[in-house]
Amino acid sequence: MQEITIRHSEESDVEAIQQIYVGFNAYSGTLQLPFPSFEKWKKRLSDLPQGHHSLVAEVDEMVVGQIGLEVMRNPRRKHVATFGMGVNDAYRGRGVGSKLLSSAIDLAENWLNISRIEMTVYVDNESAIALYKKHGFGIEGESAAYAFRNGRYVNAYHMAKMRPESP
Repeated sequence: MQEITIRHSEESDVEAIQQIYVGFNAYSGTLQLPFPSFEKWKKRLSDLPQGHHSLVAEVDEMVVGQIGLEVMRNPRRKHVATFGMGVNDAYRGRGVGSKLLSSAIDLAENWLNISRIEMTVYVDNESAIALYKKHGFGIEGESAAYAFRNGRYVNAYHMAKMRPESP
């Protein structure tokens, strides 16, 4: 297996990140729309708001995955973060998502003092659900008709991971 390197995204990564979300699996498995523009991603990543972190995964110096981690700003939820992630369709199933997620969890729990990480995932995204469970996330609930995708509504699970020493 090729080595996967994780680092913070840089301005020069915008085109590669945009290309990740051009992939059918990336936009179908997230709340992204098809045909993402370069300008949209450039604006999104050029000046990340406070509490937002963007990590990328590289294989052979090529960006093949991205995860955005957002720390909640509400004082009563500052112990919580959420994330969204995409992997280049050609690199799915090669450990890229797992490496990105473990790096984001490490950043959140060991450096940002986050004790709860939560997210949503479509109920039919079996590979993502398996990945999240592998990293300690559990299903806490389900929302019917959570999002509109490919001409129909799809349900989503709400999943979360608590830091082991958390209440």
